[in-house]
Amino acid sequence: MAREPWRSGPVRVAGAMSGTSLDGVDVAVIVTDGHEILEIGETRYRPYSVTDRMVLRDALGRWPGEAGVAEAAEVVDEAHMVALEAIEADLVGYHGQTLVHDPDGRRTHQAGDGQALADWLGLPVVWDFRSSDMGFGGQGAPLAPFYHFAMARRIGATAPLAVLNLGGVGNLTWIDPAAEGPEADGALLAFDTGPANAPLDDLLHVRGLGTMDRDGDLAASGTPDESVVETFLRHRHFSRLPPKSLDRAAFAALGAAVEGLSDADAAATLAACAAEAVIAGLSLCPAPPERLLVAGGGRHNRAVMARLAAGTGCAVEPAEAAGFDGDMLEAQAFAYLAVRVARGLPTSAPGTTGVAAPVGGGRLSRPAEAGTLRTGT
Repeated sequence: MAREPWRSGPVRVAGAMSGTSLDGVDVAVIVTDGHEILEIGETRYRPYSVTDRMVLRDALGRWPGEAGVAEAAEVVDEAHMVALEAIEADLVGYHGQTLVHDPDGRRTHQAGDGQALADWLGLPVVWDFRSSDMGFGGQGAPLAPFYHFAMARRIGATAPLAVLNLGGVGNLTWIDPAAEGPEADGALLAFDTGPANAPLDDLLHVRGLGTMDRDGDLAASGTPDESVVETFLRHRHFSRLPPKSLDRAAFAALGAAVEGLSDADAAATLAACAAEAVIAGLSLCPAPPERLLVAGGGRHNRAVMARLAAGTGCAVEPAEAAGFDGDMLEAQAFAYLAVRVARGLPTSAPGTTGVAAPVGGGRLSRPAEAGTLRTGT
């Protein structure tokens, strides 16, 4: 049997994440035994081109076999091949690109072929992380919480804390670091808070203002329409108890709600909605967190961060305040989960996705021509 160093002990693993913001591919390397974060290694970013983003946008909301999906999958695979080229790792975690997520229908679709990536890299690849969880009654998301638990352990946290990722959709993990492990009862509560960057990115795209509100400058220059925010908070998602998850398009009506506002006021309103969704979510946690560590592109939006600081009652800090790269947490998370999948460890639990019992997800693909393609370290 070929040497498989990822089977036991510390392993150097690369995670690759392409989020719902459709900005590009994040790659992060960590060393882990599937329990502790032993080392944080290199990171890479490969942006999608304008053409890539158009192809991906056209495929949003579509299932395998529908128009545009094959083209989107090709874009995703090729971008990851470039991003991961010559990576120094023994194992790769490949999330793929979510095109549609239907938790109520127990369906999800991430474009990307893990076997093709394994064959090209000459490395084993873990992928299709969400299907198994959904097959056992879970929401299939969010999946980063087990990594967030390891983060809390790495920084020596003793009091409850929360990790917030503000990507296209926002997701929140409440953590009790005193729990025996991430799968233990009461260790984690996780759920999607609501829309985050996606409506704001879409606003700028539609109005020809670029791809993002860099640093939240546009939102900070406007005044939120609080009536829109109040209506937004009456959405049925906020009355549901966690765990719960969302599709990127779940709040598509927000675009119409701000259509009559100026660019600055529309951006300010969408930023306020993103923050208020998180504030509403924190009220569902078992206990107030001592601190809220914020990752994802939304942590750069000063309008969002200011509203969070004013409304949460806890310290609101970028992930960097705890020694982590806020742009790379999700890529690191799928690296961490890849090792857990390869070793038969759970990757989700009732408190994170609503699955009936702790369950492991994901498929492991070995390269078809191991020995003739590039091998890991």
